[in-house]
Amino acid sequence: MTGGPRPGSGRVRVEARRVRRRPAAVPGGAPPRYGPAVRDYYEQLWERLPGDLRPPDLELRARFALAHVAAGDRVLDLGCGEGDLAARIAAAGASVTGAEVADAALRRARARHPELALRLVEIEAALPFEDGAFDVVWSSEVIEHVADTERWLSEARRVLAPRGRLLLTTPSHGRLRLLIGGMERFSEPLGDHLHLYTARSLRRLLEEFEFGDVRVRTAGGPPLLRRLLLASAVR
Repeated sequence: MTGGPRPGSGRVRVEARRVRRRPAAVPGGAPPRYGPAVRDYYEQLWERLPGDLRPPDLELRARFALAHVAAGDRVLDLGCGEGDLAARIAAAGASVTGAEVADAALRRARARHPELALRLVEIEAALPFEDGAFDVVWSSEVIEHVADTERWLSEARRVLAPRGRLLLTTPSHGRLRLLIGGMERFSEPLGDHLHLYTARSLRRLLEEFEFGDVRVRTAGGPPLLRRLLLASAVR
């Protein structure tokens, strides 16, 4: 076979993913399959969470974001939660839009950071932003919760401007951490962590979606037991 990419190559896999991309709703006007149930779950979760929530590794994640965002950048915080990290990025001079799937989370964000631009987004629909609308898509501790990673990453890429940056953080699940802690610790049957990423699997995922200059490093904790992945990539 000559004149094109070989079967199994990254390019072929990307094209196959694009062909398989699903519409936002079930044909015939029926409601989306998972959206309402998942949204209800997160609405209830945010209602139950304490008001003095202390997310893990907040300072470490903030330093990572601020090291990759410049004043004047248009930034989408995809999965902004209470908006604390979005507010930190905005204070550094960026123009930030926070997006969430749960209105309960956005109510908290509006109360804590009324200056932020915030949008409620649908779980199974396209993001409500134009192509190339942002210089940076920042999403911290979100991708591991996403059921349809294909759609989510495709939309994140779509709303990035050419040469725009994707910044992700997610828990690290290297072999030694799994060996010591056991699978059950990181993937509870009733938990909401749907995917366990390693530096290698996250890097390969981003490369399959044709992101360039993909860099993934571990952080937080002793060597070989790092608990966090920090990833950056360019559209």
